[in-house]
Amino acid sequence: MTTASRLTAAVLAALTLMHTSSALAQGSLDKPKNRYYYEERGDMIWEVRTSQKVIALTFDDGPDPLETDGILEVLHEYHAKCTFFAIGKRIAAYPEVARRVINEGHELANHTYNHVYFKKPISGEQIQQELELTEKEIVKISGRHSSLFRPPGGMYDETLIDVSNSMGLKPVLWSWHQDTRDWNRPGVWSISSRVIRNARSGDIVLFHDHVHGRSQTKEALKIILPELEKQGFRFVTVSELIGLSDVQQAKTDRQITY
Repeated sequence: MTTASRLTAAVLAALTLMHTSSALAQGSLDKPKNRYYYEERGDMIWEVRTSQKVIALTFDDGPDPLETDGILEVLHEYHAKCTFFAIGKRIAAYPEVARRVINEGHELANHTYNHVYFKKPISGEQIQQELELTEKEIVKISGRHSSLFRPPGGMYDETLIDVSNSMGLKPVLWSWHQDTRDWNRPGVWSISSRVIRNARSGDIVLFHDHVHGRSQTKEALKIILPELEKQGFRFVTVSELIGLSDVQQAKTDRQITY
């Protein structure tokens, strides 16, 4: 090997080493941007690690003057507090139902204004517009902004995550083993047994309070709530669940200690 060749090889090796060191410093080496990447950074939530026996029931696509009201009746009976990811235009159409959600101690969160299934690559401008329009409706009802956002269909990419977080709206999906598929009306027993069989502390369960056809969700809740209550579970909002995470509890304990 000539002197020039040896020099070129040495320069290339040095550049490779610099690139590797930089990647390690940024924590990006061998880190694909998948669920676990975003969870580790705290940019997105599927479920929460907690030592407490709590579970978050969530409802998408409402409010609905029949279905939401019926679900609220069952939740009230079992003192369950939940999170409703509402569509902005439906809040505008049924403000009294959305107001009841708030008045009964539940959480009203953002599910876009038009229930848009964001196609990749997702437009940052479209996300911002959909979220802002819905936030305006939520503020009209509750007097304050929400802090959570669920993208319809669970569709997301890095742009959606960055934009929603920058707006103070944490994107929230659901536990993979707790998709009830109640929108497809698979049967009351199918919905209830899936939730009960798979229930774990820190779960986020996906339901809908607006479906096409006769909903089976209310009847399924009449089975789910008493059974999980018997097992010792408490039903909390997603925001409450986040506050009960082991990480958050450790931070609180440190603050008390200091």
